[in-house]
Amino acid sequence: MVLNIYPSLSFNVKSMNEDKGRITESEFKNWLDNHKVPYWYIQQDIETFSPALKNYFAKRPDFMILIPNLSFIFVDVEYKKISAFGTFPIDAEEAKKYSALQRYFNVQVWFAVSNEECAYNTWYWIPVSKVLEIGETKENKHTSSKSKMEFFSVPVSEFIQIAKDDSLNRLFSKIM
Repeated sequence: MVLNIYPSLSFNVKSMNEDKGRITESEFKNWLDNHKVPYWYIQQDIETFSPALKNYFAKRPDFMILIPNLSFIFVDVEYKKISAFGTFPIDAEEAKKYSALQRYFNVQVWFAVSNEECAYNTWYWIPVSKVLEIGETKENKHTSSKSKMEFFSVPVSEFIQIAKDDSLNRLFSKIM
């Protein structure tokens, strides 16, 4: 018999991951605000999602960052830890859906990744197209579901690193 001496502290991995995702988005929003970057935060509830878009992608990005005199980019903010192999795991299905969004609507979608280990002081940026181009397809063997989820293993060196004190100019100086 197992006795749970902390019944109010039930272990729920999905809930913990959602909390980490919300914290990461909040830290990213703070970074944008501190650098006076114009953006729209895209609310993630069902009422704000067009059913017609389900034909193009399964998950909407978190932010639309407006770039003066140019256009905008969509950014999906992710909580990820660097693996023991020096890579970030990027969900393959999600990356493919964002790639379809890029192709159908001619928009740019980027991932911005961080975590508490770097105190959200470094943001790792990569365009979805590069994830598909260089990511090594792997299978997550540690999922509890019967179907194993694929992910792209992407070396940290392929991401553009932007420190807490850097502006978006650093990102654009690396891609132009």
